[in-house]
Amino acid sequence: MKVGVEMGVTAKGAAAMLDLEELLATRLLVQGNSGSGKSHLLRRLLEQSAAHVQQAVIDPEGDFITLADRFGHVVVDAGRSEADLQRIAARARQHRVSVVLNLEGLDGEAQMRCAAAFLGGLFDAERDFWYPMLVVVDEAQLFAPSAAGDVSDEARKVSLGAMANLMSRGRKRGLAGVIATQRLAKLAKNVAAEASNFLMGRTFLDIDMARAADLLGMDRRQAEMFRDLTRGQFVALGPALSRLPVPLHIGAVETSARSTSPILVPLPQQPPEDAHDLIFKRGEGEPVRLVPIRPPAPPPTADILLDLARARAAFAPAPEEPVDEMPAAEREAAQRAIMAEILADRDAAYRSVAILYQDFLVRCRIKRLTGQPLDLPGFRRLLAVVRAGVAAPADGEADAASAKAQEMAGALSEDLQGIFLLLAQAAIANVPCPPDAAIARAYGTQSLGRARRLLTYLEECGVIVCRNDFRGGRVVAIPELDRETAPGDPNAADAAVG
Repeated sequence: MKVGVEMGVTAKGAAAMLDLEELLATRLLVQGNSGSGKSHLLRRLLEQSAAHVQQAVIDPEGDFITLADRFGHVVVDAGRSEADLQRIAARARQHRVSVVLNLEGLDGEAQMRCAAAFLGGLFDAERDFWYPMLVVVDEAQLFAPSAAGDVSDEARKVSLGAMANLMSRGRKRGLAGVIATQRLAKLAKNVAAEASNFLMGRTFLDIDMARAADLLGMDRRQAEMFRDLTRGQFVALGPALSRLPVPLHIGAVETSARSTSPILVPLPQQPPEDAHDLIFKRGEGEPVRLVPIRPPAPPPTADILLDLARARAAFAPAPEEPVDEMPAAEREAAQRAIMAEILADRDAAYRSVAILYQDFLVRCRIKRLTGQPLDLPGFRRLLAVVRAGVAAPADGEADAASAKAQEMAGALSEDLQGIFLLLAQAAIANVPCPPDAAIARAYGTQSLGRARRLLTYLEECGVIVCRNDFRGGRVVAIPELDRETAPGDPNAADAAVG
């Protein structure tokens, strides 16, 4: 059955007809800025088609509940659970009852969830109840936004999915989507693209005018006409409206919205003192409204941490009495002895400096060494000295040579100091040159090849000079100390290990 709905009149005065049967198959998109007459257009469509097709209205502002008195629509208050809304939507399809889902008073996220649940109930109805239904969604950009907003991603996802199902898959289930939006740029493209009929109203932004012109197949220069449209004027295009863009003016409606456009009303005439009393004094019969007392805002985290620090300082225990520190020479001798105990373990040479340092600090506490503990650089120097066997000799000349050797070692990197001091100590005592195994142990490695490469590196730096005697023994000379070692077998076993 072909049913024509009169939407208004064209610019030439002819009746602007809408083919309702074609609309059910091709869907409709209405666009226009606030005040352009979108709600008036939707109301005209609903009133003219109410006798021919079942209707469901998603009403975010409660404007369409006035249809109930004149056309018998059932108003569904959205203050229900999502499961209840799904069941109500399914029953509405079963009994072919036109309904208005009133979302007034809910926040944006709650509106999205309720609309998604209701549309899901319409969409998931049993196949026996897939009767034709006109589903009108006012302010569709609220339920199918093009970008994330202040609502949660979950709410946006379910609402956008329900709108996409309505516009893309609803036709096979008898659902014809009619969506209205203030701005095409705010509406998800996959929802807007499913409509084949368009009614474009007044708009001012270039991006919206350009999209409207593209949808209507108009030239970009013709898009300027959308700025000049008056309230209630729209440009129509689509198989259910017209094959070519045609301007039309929407006709009158029988019902009215609860919210209307602002109308200027004269201000009441009253003396200033009466106006003062009207505001600050409670009127006769006016109920007393108790204003809830809001708890004070929590203090900043920085202030809380500062208060805790002050409280901790106030209750801090009294400082302990200072303990008599042992003499520096005695403490140094004790530290050398502790280091010697650590290095007595044959595996200590191959442990990391950090592990040896922790062991050293623990042993110092056990020995109750007072004074400032040795820092890590000082520990590295002490380790190199003790590992090389440098001790305070008896005669002054050797003592001066050892001090000079330690000064030279300080100019080298920390990993080379122990090797240099080992060679310097052998040169000062004129004992055989340490073998490769001893040099490797001083470096903390078991690689003899690395030990030989380290000797070559020190010689390249000009710190030592290596030579072999006529028997093949290795001699290491330290020119700056004017000392050299006795010949030694580089392949001999390490005496400290063996």
